[in-house]
This record gives sequence, structure tokens and C-alpha cells, in this order.
Amino acid sequence: MPPEVTEQSQRPVPVPDEASAPFFEGAARGELMLQRCASCGAYMWPAKPRCVECFSARVEWVPASGRAQLHSFVVVHQRYPGFPAPYAIATVETPEGVRFTTGVVGCEPGELEIGMALEVVFERLSEEVWVPKFRAAT
Repeated sequence: MPPEVTEQSQRPVPVPDEASAPFFEGAARGELMLQRCASCGAYMWPAKPRCVECFSARVEWVPASGRAQLHSFVVVHQRYPGFPAPYAIATVETPEGVRFTTGVVGCEPGELEIGMALEVVFERLSEEVWVPKFRAAT
């Protein structure tokens, strides 16, 4: 008998590969991991084999601060499987200077303000995969 399909189980789950494995391993430990160049110190996202600033191949994964500011967002009202509407898709910027797209949880979309302080939390999507989301900083 197949497992029961729920809203949560319909959500797409990322498949870690060799390049992204350290990111997902960190998320499972509760750490937001970012790539940093060991030569010039530049932080990068998404994962790259070489530094975007100095082109060095000396890139490493390091724990980030876990803090961010809301840079931009859009509120989605269309329902998609696994995503109860309305929800916000956000671009956040970390103190390390990295921007990425994520979700903001723990507040209503109408409460979001550009520049608001955020902190990372992690959502479990499968037995092995956790993903970072952000909530208002306390």
C-alpha cells in the first residue's frame, strides 16, 4: 500500500550532489554553510569550483553567521502542491555578503519589511534533507 500523500510530502525535495553536499550536511546539523575562497576571503553562492573574485580553486565550506536581512520578497497567492498560499518567497542577504532565495517563516506575509533582521531556522523535507528558512530575529 503506498504511503499517504500529504501537503508536506508533495513538496519538491532537493537532491544533494557532490558540489552541494557540504551545504546540506551543515543544514542537517543546524548550520548554515557558505562557500568561501581561502585565497581572498570572498563568500559565494551558489556553490562554485572557483572563486568568483580571484578565480582561485581554493574554495572551502565554512559556517555562516546564520543572520540575514530581508532584501526583497514577493507574496505568492497561487496554490501549488505542498505550498499553502499565501506564502512569501524572499531574497535575503547575509552579513557575509551572500544573497539567496529562501522562505520566511513564523510571520504573515503582510508583516514582512525590507531590511528586517532575520535568523536562520531549518526545515526537514525528508529523512536526509534539511533546508534553511529564515524568521524574524529575536
